Amino acid sequence: MALQAAHDRAGRASATPSPTTNLMINLPDVKAHPAVKAFIRLADESLGRLGYTEHGFRHAKIVARDARKLLKGLGYEKRVPERAAIAGYLHDMGNFISRAGHPQSGAAISYQILTELGMPLKDIGIVLGAVGNHEEGIGQPVSPEGAALILADKADVHRSRVRNKDLDTFDIHDRVNFAAESSILSVDAEHRTLTLELRIDTTISKIMEYFEIFLERMAMCRRAAEFLDCQFRLVINGTELL
Repeated sequence: MALQAAHDRAGRASATPSPTTNLMINLPDVKAHPAVKAFIRLADESLGRLGYTEHGFRHAKIVARDARKLLKGLGYEKRVPERAAIAGYLHDMGNFISRAGHPQSGAAISYQILTELGMPLKDIGIVLGAVGNHEEGIGQPVSPEGAALILADKADVHRSRVRNKDLDTFDIHDRVNFAAESSILSVDAEHRTLTLELRIDTTISKIMEYFEIFLERMAMCRRAAEFLDCQFRLVINGTELL
């Protein structure tokens, strides 16, 4: 019996990939992990109860998509855009623990998940650094992946993120997000420019209100673009403002 138990333990250990291996862990592998599914759902539910905009699977997918797109557009090799996409998908997961410090708690949770998946330690470290540095006020671009995550995260301003359906009770965050009819983040590799183009319904929210709540985010986007040796452009309703 003891021999059989030892054999079973050895079998389980050999079936669990080591983070020192060279497995190519991609975004679909991460999205399929049951903890990722559960924690993103819990994070969005928690923020909903606190009155925040949507931070669930929709936001995670868009940030992952745009972070990958930015780095591919700038010519980074395959693993760099893929790491950015993984960081983008995981970046808000820590919100189910607490809104305060969620980048760091999300990074800690992500370490366990990515280790279980068998991601190499270098890749894990880069993803964790990006996740832990995405929030304005405390975060800084520390890698191409982290810079792309910052830009993709801050660019996701759209009316579909507003949970409150009663326009009469909107606060400024609800108004600004609901007024955003479209948000497009694009890359011009030749001219090294990254452009966030917004279409805002000014009958719902004035453009100045956008700057009132998002100025710090736009400054962070500028720093992230500079890290990527690019210029950040903000275009609202056809007019370049930054």
